[in-house]
Amino acid sequence: MHSVVASMQKLKRSKTFVQYEGILILLLLVLLCWGVFKILVPNKFGAPGQLVSYLQSSLIYAVGGCGLYYIVVMGLFDFSIGANVVLSSILACVFASQFGYIGLIVAPVICGTLIGLLNGVVYVKLHIPSMIVTVGLALIYESLSVFATQGQEQILNAQYAVFGSYPANLILALLAFFLCSFIIQYTKVGTYTYAIGSNEFVAKNMGVNVNRYKVVAFVLCGFFVGIMSVLTISYGSSMTAASNMSSMVRNFTPLMGTFFGLAFKKYGHPVLAIVVGEFIISLIFNGFVAIGAPSTIQNVVTGAALLLIVMATTKPVKGAVVK
Repeated sequence: MHSVVASMQKLKRSKTFVQYEGILILLLLVLLCWGVFKILVPNKFGAPGQLVSYLQSSLIYAVGGCGLYYIVVMGLFDFSIGANVVLSSILACVFASQFGYIGLIVAPVICGTLIGLLNGVVYVKLHIPSMIVTVGLALIYESLSVFATQGQEQILNAQYAVFGSYPANLILALLAFFLCSFIIQYTKVGTYTYAIGSNEFVAKNMGVNVNRYKVVAFVLCGFFVGIMSVLTISYGSSMTAASNMSSMVRNFTPLMGTFFGLAFKKYGHPVLAIVVGEFIISLIFNGFVAIGAPSTIQNVVTGAALLLIVMATTKPVKGAVVK
């Protein structure tokens, strides 16, 4: 009996050590990225006020990354979140002018959630890869945004832009992070999401309704993208309808945060990793701007970082089919 208790205590200490190890690695990555650019351009990068500004923009993408986590952990992708953000932000402007803060918050969240539901249902019913489904639907959502605005820029009234700065944006983002973490750790949705991502066939044989929980994952993704839209329109104050897949550029920065979450899932801190990962990406972007690199370098960094993160966090299986 004593040996069993000792083994359990040893296992608990080992698990705690692993968790702290993950946090330490994240902090070291932040210090490394900050230190490199601080050395290169000490007068233009990394001051406390600038770090606060970097965090402000990274919070927006981190909320979207939390939503994408439910999808990507299953091996699925949602390439319509950029179009979702555009359409939801446009509706936020329209409804905020009529219903104030209720319209600003409720309209994009409902829009984002409904888009997530539609994505999930279409994916499950058509039985084709999620990338193809969501890219096709993104074209439809972009068309809806053009139709709703006739191509005119939508501007959020300044009196409703409270979520574009501290502390309101931080509070809203923290609520989203805590909700995401709670769902992952303490609900059946989180358990089954991991089970399906680990081995879909085993999960199905154990009685899990795989299609239902895939739809739920898309709905959750849409819900968090709706919150991301509130932060986006409040921070930027305006939104122009997208067309010809121009919204696609909004997909990749949240996706990079999601892959940070996958990489640190084994440490038990996926949501924390998403938030810190987005902050690291923000440090890199702003670091290149500080050294005078052209604005297009952001696309280069985004693409290179995405490839490196995917390479480091995925284990290709011979004969596997991309879902």
